Amino acid sequence: MSKIITIIGSGMMGSALAFPARENGNEVRLVGTPLDKDIIDECRRSGKHPKFDYAFPEGVKYYQFEEWKEAVAGCDFVIGGVSSFGVDWFLEEVLTYLDPAIPVLSVTKGLVNLEDGTLISYPDYWQRGLAKKGIKREVCAIGGPCTSYELVYHDQTEVAFCGKDSAVLKMMKAAMQTSYYHVSLTNDVIGLESAVALKNGYALAIAMTIGLVNRHNGPEAGLHFNSQAGAFYQAVKEMRLLLEMQGASRDCENIGIGDLYVTVYGGRTRKIGILLGEGKTYQEALDILAGVTLESLVVARRVHKAMVRKAELGQADLSRFPMLCHAADVLDNGKDAELPWEAFTFDQTK
Repeated sequence: MSKIITIIGSGMMGSALAFPARENGNEVRLVGTPLDKDIIDECRRSGKHPKFDYAFPEGVKYYQFEEWKEAVAGCDFVIGGVSSFGVDWFLEEVLTYLDPAIPVLSVTKGLVNLEDGTLISYPDYWQRGLAKKGIKREVCAIGGPCTSYELVYHDQTEVAFCGKDSAVLKMMKAAMQTSYYHVSLTNDVIGLESAVALKNGYALAIAMTIGLVNRHNGPEAGLHFNSQAGAFYQAVKEMRLLLEMQGASRDCENIGIGDLYVTVYGGRTRKIGILLGEGKTYQEALDILAGVTLESLVVARRVHKAMVRKAELGQADLSRFPMLCHAADVLDNGKDAELPWEAFTFDQTK
């Protein structure tokens, strides 16, 4: 049975989800944020997102943010498509006024660090904020190895939906799953959300190795995989330690590793990592990538800050996270991107 799905946030990922949603026979309403006015105008004019090569499936409806309440009227669920920079905006301008009976599925990836170093998911952050307003709501989320432009291209894609209400998750899966968009389900919200957020900061560090090859050997040297693989190994090792601290299930851990792979090879994080590896300063890299949303930087800083706090409390050993600490030093302290390779080695001899 077809559903009415309202997507709020017409950035690349929110808009990409309109493809499987509409192609599965649902009514799809795409709503822009106040920053998306030009995008919605273009969608109305041409039926195509300005950053995608393919037009939307016929029948998608487009709304400016001022019309969002009209767009959610009678819908079966809302997909939140804002970036991590819009988390507070989504809380104050949408979730606060949205009927609590309408389920929400968020595609926003990230974590929030609390004073004691605890890392919480965005669904948890929103739920806590709503609870302070006397509003009770559970927020579901999407995680997994998926880039927006390849989803639009219909490349085979594996993701997971997480949430506490299994019946709601099954309804969302039935509405969204297609021949190319495959959905696993889990109640492990913090596990999935942690896994797909952590990979952002680590993909940044792995991508630095590509830039380092360019710096040391020239761009004509091509891709070299030893250093990428060595950095990937260390990233997985540190991610697993962090996910153990978060209590994540093995399946969520595995999805995070898959997400790490696609982010290194096909994400925006790759671009800034390469620039930093080539020797650009953080500010120079930002200037070159002006206008590109770089959520990986937020995650790397927050997770590092959380681990520093846990170390102060005797709950973590920073020496076990040399790659995380290195990425934070490159971003905030002007450290050269050359990775601390020897810190990645181990000695298990007796």
